[in-house]
Amino acid sequence: MTRSPDSLACIYVPEFPVQALARTAPELREQAVAVLDGTPPLLSVIAANAKARGAGVEVGMTKLHAEACLGIQLRRRSLAQEDTAHYALLDCAQFFSPRVEAPNRQSANTTVLPGDTIIVDITGLDRLFGSPAKIARDLALRVTKVGLVANVAVASNPDAAMHAARGFAGVTVIPPGTEAKRLATLPIPLLEPSPEMMETLERWGIRDFRALAAMPEVALSQRLGQEGLRLQKLARGSAERTIVPAEPTVKFEEAIELEDAIELLEPLAFVLNRLLDQICERLRARALAANELRLTLQITGHEDQSLEEQAASRRLHQRSFQFPVPMQDSRTFLKLLQLDLAAHPPGGPVKKIVIAAGSAPPRFGQAGLFLPKGPAPERLELTLARLRGIAGDDRVGSAELLDTHAPDAFRMRPFRAQTSGAKALSKIGRFTARLKSCPSLTQTFTNSDDRPRTQRTALRIFRPPLEAKVQIKSGVPARVFLRGQTHQVTAAAGPWRNTGGWWTHDAWTRDEWDLELRAEESSPMLVRVYRDLSSAKWYLEGSFD
Repeated sequence: MTRSPDSLACIYVPEFPVQALARTAPELREQAVAVLDGTPPLLSVIAANAKARGAGVEVGMTKLHAEACLGIQLRRRSLAQEDTAHYALLDCAQFFSPRVEAPNRQSANTTVLPGDTIIVDITGLDRLFGSPAKIARDLALRVTKVGLVANVAVASNPDAAMHAARGFAGVTVIPPGTEAKRLATLPIPLLEPSPEMMETLERWGIRDFRALAAMPEVALSQRLGQEGLRLQKLARGSAERTIVPAEPTVKFEEAIELEDAIELLEPLAFVLNRLLDQICERLRARALAANELRLTLQITGHEDQSLEEQAASRRLHQRSFQFPVPMQDSRTFLKLLQLDLAAHPPGGPVKKIVIAAGSAPPRFGQAGLFLPKGPAPERLELTLARLRGIAGDDRVGSAELLDTHAPDAFRMRPFRAQTSGAKALSKIGRFTARLKSCPSLTQTFTNSDDRPRTQRTALRIFRPPLEAKVQIKSGVPARVFLRGQTHQVTAAAGPWRNTGGWWTHDAWTRDEWDLELRAEESSPMLVRVYRDLSSAKWYLEGSFD
């Protein structure tokens, strides 16, 4: 049997530092962006996108000269974001093959640049994923899903694939035996010769791969030695070597360093949403799910503080979440983080965000043939998070410390509302606050000598709730029409918007009111009514004894 020729694909991300920043700030893709690095004030441009180069920015230009170009967005280099972008590339490559190489590239000043290049061995994968051309297109599409734009090339050896990916935009497939012809137009700097070698080739008038490949080997060896022959093989696309597979890494972490600190929860949630989408996409690429989520926020000082005060106030706000069932839903993760941050605010402006996820294989379960479908674990986690916000962290979820397989794996604790300090009154005990907002019923909370006493009140629930008609005046219920009788509203408290039904496909949402009703020649009664926002109908849920 004849052995099928090798096929290797190369993923290359042009202007990697710029794209690493644009993963978490997509608006930068439409702007002219240059990335600065160095020690202030000696900052210089290390990367720039096409629009920035069109505006006159060049690599190596100082910050002062770059600022003179109109419409340029200057950003500091973020090694943390480049690191996460590199791991995202590895996730995309290892979705197709376990044999993945991540070579480091060195610049002229011997500094190691980020891992913008990934080589994937796709030999023999045509039965699983299709032809090499299809695999290359699928690789480019998967890289796009993690927020990067890459060139992908396929050739019979890794170096030819790498040079084609760095030299040609989009997807390139080089059939075996045509490497020299296909690479002929590429410029010599792609071979990354030493400065002395590059100067010699410039003096000889060698500008592209074709000119170097056509030189006689003996004469080239006499003048440039073995290094010259190596570069010639690379120019011909005939260099053969074995790739060095990278160690399998399972690191699902996303980070962003913000230009301006975020002080409000809403814009913070907007940034968190982007990071969570990227983490979930990387988990799906590895056929994994998250069983743990860790959030780290770096808190910094306000802009009006001095540098010493900002340095003293810089600290970390860390939160962690563990899930009984691995999940991949970014919207669920975002809602959990929002609920937790609302209950445990960071305490200052956020300058840096890091989200890390623990990975585990997804859990699959087969439902019984004659059993109803159980509630989704994601909705149960959201319900528990809401309960923690109401009752406190130490009163919800204590079962996770027990052996949940034992018959007595749960503990019942009496509920005590947390009303001290800055914590809001518990929703479970808020009936007291509702009644106090009804002036005519305030006397029920005190006895004759105005000393507070304990009073217990029961709500009798109607099943099903009674449909009613409510007349609104100035946004407050004024009359209630129930069972053919008109009731005047003499006191009202509300509305309180509640959501629930996590076990259903669409969780219900409603506005609740506590009303004191009085009909002709009858004693007043206190009831709870609500308006179903999905149907715009009013219902009487129960009456208070």
